[in-house]
Amino acid sequence: MVSVELRVWGVDRVLPALGRTATGRAVLRGTPGLRFAKLLGTGSARTFTPRDADLHHWAALTVWDDASSAEAWSSGRLASAWDRASHERLRVRMTPLAARGRWSRQEPFAAPGAPDEVPWTGPVAALTRARLRPSRALSFWRAVPPVVRELHGSPGLRLALGVGEAPIGTQGTFSLWRDADALVDFAYRSPGHRAAVQRTVSERWYAEELFARLAVHDVEGTYEGRTP
Repeated sequence: MVSVELRVWGVDRVLPALGRTATGRAVLRGTPGLRFAKLLGTGSARTFTPRDADLHHWAALTVWDDASSAEAWSSGRLASAWDRASHERLRVRMTPLAARGRWSRQEPFAAPGAPDEVPWTGPVAALTRARLRPSRALSFWRAVPPVVRELHGSPGLRLALGVGEAPIGTQGTFSLWRDADALVDFAYRSPGHRAAVQRTVSERWYAEELFARLAVHDVEGTYEGRTP
């Protein structure tokens, strides 16, 4: 079964973290069982502008053939280097439930032969990622404030992070929820979010977009001093 992990490291030294992010892609290349990987900056997910950037927390999203491949990477060169340099670590283990769209022209959460929807009653995560059209960015940013207020005020939200390969133009969110009902309440019953979703096609905000819902099997470690 496809296994997905998000790891977040809290670091004190920013320049070495930038270096590990820049060189880590080459280190990951050819890792056994690895289907997809992104080394990401993080932010507060409050404005989706560079003001959100948190240079003291960095992340890796990895998609694996199976859980054993993911576990083997834990003691590998790159993960170990981040672990040694960090003062706190968060690890979220997941499997895909549903996904649509592409990331860097790939479908990272596609599981061949698996149904689009898999029953799951435990905690869930939502991952969104979009590459903004530069000509539509201002319109997008103007639509963000009500959505952000609804997101951070949602009952059942355990964690919300901004994630992205760059501070401008390639942005997304990772959110962790008590259960699927809490996520659905935000996605479909929050007026600001509903309005933004309805405008996505007409405004042509995104050159590429992806949404994935994932079953959360384990949350280990802390982010900003607490376990979500």
